Amino acid sequence: MTASIKDVARAAGVSPATVSRALGKGPVSAALRAQVLEAVRATGYRPNLAARRLRSQESGTIGLVVADIGNPFFTGLARAVEEAAYQAGLRVILCNTGEDPAREAIYLRLMQEERVTGVILAPTRVTAERLATERPEVPVVLIDRAGPPGLFDSVLLDNHAASAMLVDHLVAQGYRRIAGLFGRTSGTGIERAEGYRAAMARHGLPVRERFVLPQVAAAEQGFAALREEGPLPEAVMVSNSLLLMGVLRATRAAGLRIPADLALAGFDNEDWTGLVEPSLTVIEQPLAEIGRMAMALLFERLRTPGAPVRKVMLSGCCVLRGSTARRGGAAG
Repeated sequence: MTASIKDVARAAGVSPATVSRALGKGPVSAALRAQVLEAVRATGYRPNLAARRLRSQESGTIGLVVADIGNPFFTGLARAVEEAAYQAGLRVILCNTGEDPAREAIYLRLMQEERVTGVILAPTRVTAERLATERPEVPVVLIDRAGPPGLFDSVLLDNHAASAMLVDHLVAQGYRRIAGLFGRTSGTGIERAEGYRAAMARHGLPVRERFVLPQVAAAEQGFAALREEGPLPEAVMVSNSLLLMGVLRATRAAGLRIPADLALAGFDNEDWTGLVEPSLTVIEQPLAEIGRMAMALLFERLRTPGAPVRKVMLSGCCVLRGSTARRGGAAG
């Protein structure tokens, strides 16, 4: 049978409470601690780490809850967070919600039950709104997607500026009928749409946009709907790499040439975006910096729970490629 803490106490000639103090961080003498450790070796006792976590509420584990691990952006983000956690001697529990608020609620509850040290979360719009009144009991840092103002530390991309950067580039390349296809389940897609609208208004151009699920098939359907409702746009910009892939597939199925018939630009500099022909103009996000900053904010929150909430806004970089070559001529 497995030895218990009471067996150790009998072997050491002390109380179970003294054993707990000696094995933890309690105030006992060096001689008494050595006496207890000898009893542990003699009895073969193995501490119940799960029970110890429940008592101390310190698991040495970080919870990472992402919206869609099938999205290469979140795959890269998970890698960046895991690397930062590893450097800090922490483990990571990864949960994939599939953009489902119900699953998010389940996983957040699981994180609290597991007494994780903290949670890094990319919430859906529904969960982001819910966080205003249903705050988790563990420290939370939001990434990629904003939450209730002033309540949670966050690391975000400046989505307005990034979208405007794409619009400005397309306009400079001679495109005027620029349509936007945006994910509808997250605040990120909404913010990128707002940046697109603002830039189009600044250039005096009409807005033409659709909101779809952040999925390849949904992007194909969304692009088909854009074609059916009016003349073919001169350019399309999309809000993530899955939508970018979907629109690319749809253009090829329709026999459209990029950029001769349609310029295409989007977000996330995945490997494949530079391998297709023509390669695709994208906004590259600083994934490694997002992961490092999220961990840094979480550590700061743990050290100083009452510190003011911090919002770190990072900038994207526009990677210019052939898919947005100058309209009617060579790339500019």
